[in-house]
Amino acid sequence: MATNRRIERVASLIKREVSLMLLNGIKDDRVGAGMVSVTDVIVSGDLQHTKIFVSIYGTDEAKAETMEGLKSATSYVRNQLGQRVQLRRTPEVVFLEDRSLERGDKMLILLNQLSADRKPGMFDDEELADGNENDDEDDDLETDED
Repeated sequence: MATNRRIERVASLIKREVSLMLLNGIKDDRVGAGMVSVTDVIVSGDLQHTKIFVSIYGTDEAKAETMEGLKSATSYVRNQLGQRVQLRRTPEVVFLEDRSLERGDKMLILLNQLSADRKPGMFDDEELADGNENDDEDDDLETDED
């Protein structure tokens, strides 16, 4: 079993190489249907299996088409990794769609909506009335002292 440091180094090397392949190497038109970027690579402890997480920007149809293109290019990617990365055995490659950016965007939109909804009604009339009564008492104290 490889050390954690070696696993991380292999993962970053695979991420870099697959990113370069997405730019130049993969000729499938389906991969170019949506803007694709490699967000994360997870390598198993024995360096035999690799999960490559990709983020795809575009419509749902373009995303599905791009994932089909990536799945059909899996053998090409594995072959190229075997040539570019010096490992005893080339790991099995699986492409997975990373939807964490979409979930993050949805969360930000919801948080912005909540903050926008709370701003107009931030103070109730009772809180404002209580605040005014305290201010009047302070004014009375000041006039008594003078």
